[in-house]
Amino acid sequence: MPSNGESNLDSVRARVNDIPFEGSGKLKGKAAAAKLFAREGAAHIYLVDYSDKEINPLLDHLKRTYPSTKVSFFKADAADPQAVSSIIDSALEAEGRFDFFFANAGILQTVDPTKVVQNGNGASTTATYLPGEDEFMEVVRVNSLGPYIAIRYASAAMGKVCPEKGKYTPGGSIVITSSVAGLKNSAGPIPYSASKAAVISMAQTSAWAFAGKNIRVNAVCPGVIETNMLLNAAKADHKGYGGQEKLNPL
Repeated sequence: MPSNGESNLDSVRARVNDIPFEGSGKLKGKAAAAKLFAREGAAHIYLVDYSDKEINPLLDHLKRTYPSTKVSFFKADAADPQAVSSIIDSALEAEGRFDFFFANAGILQTVDPTKVVQNGNGASTTATYLPGEDEFMEVVRVNSLGPYIAIRYASAAMGKVCPEKGKYTPGGSIVITSSVAGLKNSAGPIPYSASKAAVISMAQTSAWAFAGKNIRVNAVCPGVIETNMLLNAAKADHKGYGGQEKLNPL
């Protein structure tokens, strides 16, 4: 995401509680982030999703509320390196600079209601449900490989300067989404928790690696948020996911 100036990078703050957009659960993350970036002066926001279902209300809202911010949508897989690198290249070509990347795509394994069991503590849990290897790898592909691809290609773009656009030194900010499931042993199924723990380690290592290049890398670890992904899981494990709401750090 190119900004209108380098100073705007430091002004992006987590003030997302007043988002005046009522969309489906699937759009909550996009709406909150996109609205925040537009409000803070982003020159051009590039939204990426594997599905274009229900995206038009968000695009219309952003264009109507923030006419000075360009908004583009790409239907693509966030864990596809060719797609991600192509979109970043498009942003560089159009704006001359690339300043921010928010890697927020994520999936949860399919939860089979018949596999929800009681753990040793008597709590309802899906943690002991072990899916097949293909399903495990798909969760890791989206949740862990996706952020790695973001870091790899976004950092390269952020290292480029463009005096014509007011960017005289390399730099930028990358935010990748983890979860409390990456921190705690009772916050999610094994594949999901493992994939989110990897994201935390990735952010820590990347932040150290890019420390001298003016590129910041951070991970956010939200608790339970009412999206379609979590609602579907809750239907299979209502008691277990109900208790996980208490893990929300907010």
